[in-house]
Amino acid sequence: MGEDENMYKRILLKISGEALMGENGPIGFEKVEKTAKSIAALAEKGIEVGVVVGGGNITRGRDAGQHDRNRRDHMGMLATAINALALQDAFEGLGRKAAVLSAVDMDRFCDSFSSRRAKELLSQKVIVIFACGSGCPFFSTDTAAALRAAEIGADALLLAKNVDAVYSADPKKDPNAVRYSHLSYEKVIRDNLKATDLTAITLCREQELPILCFALDRLEEAVECENVGTLIDSRS
Repeated sequence: MGEDENMYKRILLKISGEALMGENGPIGFEKVEKTAKSIAALAEKGIEVGVVVGGGNITRGRDAGQHDRNRRDHMGMLATAINALALQDAFEGLGRKAAVLSAVDMDRFCDSFSSRRAKELLSQKVIVIFACGSGCPFFSTDTAAALRAAEIGADALLLAKNVDAVYSADPKKDPNAVRYSHLSYEKVIRDNLKATDLTAITLCREQELPILCFALDRLEEAVECENVGTLIDSRS
């Protein structure tokens, strides 16, 4: 499939921090490089790629327990910045230009986010990695990904998960779980399906931004055909 035949011209890809986790530490650089190669392959097809990476391999706010959630979310934002820098290093090692834009000012490490700057870099075929989520506590990185997707004018939000699609229940626990190939935003909300969090799905519905949920190891296929994962959009 050539550049002109790609399903999407510009995407926002959300990957979990766990996708970068090592066997003996929070970051496995072999995994980081493998993930970077998969994403770089999309850029080689001419697709403009923005990436939001989680921080769950290091720490995340929703695991705060009895601790202060606000502070733990701040820690989680810093965790995403570490992962973003690791990905940037891997992309550059592959000879692919990449930039990290942070929702929280940290000029010694990366540039600050603006939609104008992000669009400029994307149009130059630079892979843009968005760090520190939305910059606000109590919002997930899935919500941050939906927000950034809207801000950069992405054609779709791609959510790379640890399962291959959205199911009616956890397929690891329920052998009768139904696998969906297509869902409407309304059904996801009404049936409380675990595709993404409610804030993210609501924002995408308002912006008419399609969401594709799929397994990370099928990333290249996800942008080439319509039968990978679960597509969530306004169709009933």
